Amino acid sequence: MTAAKSPPGIALLIVDVQDVFLRALPAAGTPLTRRCAFVAAAAQLLKIPTAITEQVPAKLGSTNVAVLAAAGPKAKIFAKSAFSAFGAEGLGEWLREQSATHLLVAGLETPICVYLTVLDAIAEDFEATVLVDATGGRRPDDFPPVHRLLESAGARLLPSETVFYSILRDATHPRFRDFTALVKQYA
Repeated sequence: MTAAKSPPGIALLIVDVQDVFLRALPAAGTPLTRRCAFVAAAAQLLKIPTAITEQVPAKLGSTNVAVLAAAGPKAKIFAKSAFSAFGAEGLGEWLREQSATHLLVAGLETPICVYLTVLDAIAEDFEATVLVDATGGRRPDDFPPVHRLLESAGARLLPSETVFYSILRDATHPRFRDFTALVKQYA
């Protein structure tokens, strides 16, 4: 089997999946944690560079352990105080070093940090796809207007499996079976 290369230009950005925020979600954030761990594991499998932001980690704690483990040791962590991930020192530069042109965005909260991050990504000339099943927040009723505005700004909104199967393109991809196993593991 041929080794899979990372898809050119794609990076995953996981925004603020910290336990303090997850506890405020329905079911203590368990469904969202699983989806974020899934996208992190899929990105690691497909060698997609992954950046993780943490909102004021000295006060609020670090990224959820399951998500960190799924992202693997090569994930780059950025602390921030701004709501947009692009307020994290060095994030934009790191993404450019990875030759990223298209960001897959997961995390919290859709109407705040995810929203501002995606708008800033577009302003910084990145394409952006919001992984709608791997983003969330305390008030789901806030998501539809935010999603509409993000789409009108040029973002794509898709479920994570749609995006990753589109990256694979074909059942003959060298990582297809491994990815299918991840889908079953996180179902």
